[in-house]
Amino acid sequence: MSISSALQTGVSGLQANSKAVGGISENIANSNTVGYRRGFAHMVTTTASNGNGSGVLSVAAIEQLEINRSGGLISTNSSTDMAVSGKGFFVVSVNPNETVQTNYMLTRAGSFLPDKDGYLVNAAGFYLSGYPYDADGNLGTVDRSSFSSLETVNIGNVTLSADQTETVSIAGNLPSQDTGLATPGAAFSTSSEIFTGLGESQRISFDWQPTSTDNQWDVTVNDQDGNALGTMTIDFNDSGALSGSPATYSNVTSVATAPAAFAFDTATGQATITLNNGTTPQTMTVDMGAPNTFEGLTQFAGDFSQNFDRDGSSVGELIRTEINEVGTLFGVFDNGMRRALYQIPVGVVANPNGLIEMKGNAYALSGDSGTFTAQEANSGATGGITQNALEGSNVDIAEEMTDLIRVQRAYSVNAKVITTVDEMMDETARLKR
Repeated sequence: MSISSALQTGVSGLQANSKAVGGISENIANSNTVGYRRGFAHMVTTTASNGNGSGVLSVAAIEQLEINRSGGLISTNSSTDMAVSGKGFFVVSVNPNETVQTNYMLTRAGSFLPDKDGYLVNAAGFYLSGYPYDADGNLGTVDRSSFSSLETVNIGNVTLSADQTETVSIAGNLPSQDTGLATPGAAFSTSSEIFTGLGESQRISFDWQPTSTDNQWDVTVNDQDGNALGTMTIDFNDSGALSGSPATYSNVTSVATAPAAFAFDTATGQATITLNNGTTPQTMTVDMGAPNTFEGLTQFAGDFSQNFDRDGSSVGELIRTEINEVGTLFGVFDNGMRRALYQIPVGVVANPNGLIEMKGNAYALSGDSGTFTAQEANSGATGGITQNALEGSNVDIAEEMTDLIRVQRAYSVNAKVITTVDEMMDETARLKR
């Protein structure tokens, strides 16, 4: 190696190590940046070979990112903060409901908050993407191998329209010791809330009258105004494996005034009630439990108890969101309803370190990153989603400071090579004198 070649080698060392210092400084500066992935420089030998394959060896710094190494999770108080625990990324876009496929990216920075239009956007200005559920809670068919089926998650103007009650189920116990008395006691009265098509809250009530016959009850069903709709008699089994279950339903009588109506199927234990509460009367099914089953009403010695389960709701306004580990974003409404709004997928690529770094802690797909799929969180090897958490940077300050010392020493020694070569060239120049 000639003196001038040694000078060039020293210069390459200065350039490579200064580039490495730049990467370390970026890591240290972003040590508290949410979802940041540290970069590092590989020192690689280079040469300008002649035809014989010989040449002067220099060095170059090749920068790479450590994307597949996770950072620690940090707890937060924001319900829209999220972190991927394990493999995968959030899918984000430059604009809400982006149509340009190349404007979709991947990120681990889950610091999302709703903007003025209700779209969830992170601190870097990227919009969270997901698959919307329909009103019936169905996801439908989605294309998980591209970004085409994704929509921007919006929790702004989410409301629940009124949902008319169609089914009411009754479960509970009637006290057997109250039947068979010469003078039975007063009836037990209960009621269930129901909702009309306009979301108005009304009630239907039930009177449970013990009779002088053992294990027998007379039941009266009433409307919102206390008007009787129908009556029936329930006899309960008192022995054997079916003790306490309804044995038979009998003496079904409708006393409703049209257009209200009452009917009862003694084989299924279901009443069909029509209420005169609108231009089109509201019809619903009340399930008391089939004979010889324990699906609804029972009769055992003890206390009277009654529970109602019904569908339907009033108009609901969104009050908060909840996200489970499989990425389902639920809306919780002020009418007590809880509904799935979006599935937030986890974007997965074969080689995360092959992604292209973009501004804002986001990464674009490349030929080196491999095939993209948007998978359900916490499925297979895919990471789960943690609510009220953010993923911190994967930078280790101690590691960066150690690297800084090492690179600084290398830079200093390369600088010493240049000053030494300079002195040697000066001595060579003096040979002529």
